[in-house]
Amino acid sequence: MTSPIPMAYSAEVAAALEAGTPLVALESTIITHGMPFPQNVETARLVEQDVRDAGATPATIAVLDGTLHIGLEDAELDQLGQAEGVAKLSRADLPVCIALGGTGATTVAATMIAAHLAGIAVFATGGIGGVHRGWETSLDISADLQELAQTPVTVVAAGAKAILDLPATFEVLETLGVPVIAYGQDHLPAFWSATSDMVAPLRMDSAREIATAQVVRNRMGLPGGQLVCNPIPAEAEIPAETLAPIIAQALADAHAEGIAAKGVTPFLLGRIFELTDGKSLDANIALVRNNARLAAAIAAHLV
Repeated sequence: MTSPIPMAYSAEVAAALEAGTPLVALESTIITHGMPFPQNVETARLVEQDVRDAGATPATIAVLDGTLHIGLEDAELDQLGQAEGVAKLSRADLPVCIALGGTGATTVAATMIAAHLAGIAVFATGGIGGVHRGWETSLDISADLQELAQTPVTVVAAGAKAILDLPATFEVLETLGVPVIAYGQDHLPAFWSATSDMVAPLRMDSAREIATAQVVRNRMGLPGGQLVCNPIPAEAEIPAETLAPIIAQALADAHAEGIAAKGVTPFLLGRIFELTDGKSLDANIALVRNNARLAAAIAAHLV
């Protein structure tokens, strides 16, 4: 497992790669930018165990002191969970962080890049980034969308984050030729909400179908991966009509405080946490765990 850049594999991930058994990549921004210590580390361990229980090996990805880690040992996870000033890494700054010996947490785009470098074909996250509301003047569009169009990794998420301009986000994905698959239903989920008024471009009802679609795509030489939109479990969801005024308030607060660029998403998620009395975080944890289980099932059909 030689690499042209500094890379380290956890013992568990190295063994899975050697044996050719299923692997699921996991991002690290949920640890560093999503919740406080120790809840962040506890949640990360829960998600990793969900992957194991579903028959795959988890590979949480991060950059520690200039080394790209594919899988974190317990001490490394604790270290990341308590670190301060951790960079939030996407395609543009992932190589810079490694070159300068920095420490950073990977977003969807950066995790896809790292997973592909390591030979991992499936990645579970909460929700992807996309087209921010007010994009007409801010031009704020996440690099996640372009990454889905060029890096061959199947991404399992509960759709795009509900704070975004969801119709515009899915229009961009259509333009980029990214397959957007609703799992088990005809409408796209909306992150904290299990469904929306957006009809899904594609529907698949089994992990095997999703894995087969990625295999065929690869064989045809088509670039990019797939976005699998897995609805949050019904018992954990927050209805869209409940969220709408809360999201509107959070957006107004962000505008009033001049929050922009990479600061927007963490601010909005934090503000929505406050406005929902913590229910949004409970829902977020439930949907990430649900996505991890589906990703493991998909990975089992790709080995």
